[in-house]
Amino acid sequence: MESATARRPLTCAIVDDEHLALKVLAEYCGQVPFLELKGQFHDALTAVAFLQDNPVDVVFLDIQMPRLTGLQLAQLLPQPGPRIIFTTAHPDYAVQSYELPALDYLLKPISFERFVQAAHRARAALGHSAAPTVPAPEAAAEAPAGEALFVRHDNRLRRVPVADIFYVEGQKEYLMLYTGGGKILTLQSFRKLEELLPPGRFARIHKSYLISLRHLEYVERTRVQVHGTALPIGETYRDAFMEMLRYHKYV
Repeated sequence: MESATARRPLTCAIVDDEHLALKVLAEYCGQVPFLELKGQFHDALTAVAFLQDNPVDVVFLDIQMPRLTGLQLAQLLPQPGPRIIFTTAHPDYAVQSYELPALDYLLKPISFERFVQAAHRARAALGHSAAPTVPAPEAAAEAPAGEALFVRHDNRLRRVPVADIFYVEGQKEYLMLYTGGGKILTLQSFRKLEELLPPGRFARIHKSYLISLRHLEYVERTRVQVHGTALPIGETYRDAFMEMLRYHKYV
């Protein structure tokens, strides 16, 4: 029998100094049946005061804000606090969110399908399994439970187990997936693919390469080896990559 906690809605709050971003996220919350929006704030200090007296399950929290950043705000929340889903327009800030126990991070502009994916992750983490679900647009392309995804290949959708992906190479507007079943060429962007892959299991090491941490064999200053293949580490990606490894206790 499911508990009352599992049946009740997932309460949430949004903190973002951008009016348009706040409006979009509030609209997204209203479209997900198992989310109940308790507050939305442009000002981080106002949000802190509210959240200290009104606990919620999840906070969608912008990282870059004036006076008090989202990273600083998260550290001020009472513990055990809400699950944090960071939002940002800057990928570099997303890396900083790994320093805190964030559930997920969303890169702006945030699509509804990606928002729903994060909401389902929060729901699963908190054991809210009985509430009605909402299908995300293009749901067939997402990775159910992080186990597989579908990519377009040879005019059809091909199922690719996430665990089978060794690394991905960018080739202009295409991506080449190197997998246990061979190479798969698909018309896809790195950004879209990264949204579909489970967080914490893949890392961007170069403008042209995304690797599976599961298949990572060794790391040197300027390169890595993945499933027997040496790949370069881009100068602009090195610090973020090493920070990710430290966070996930690979180093």
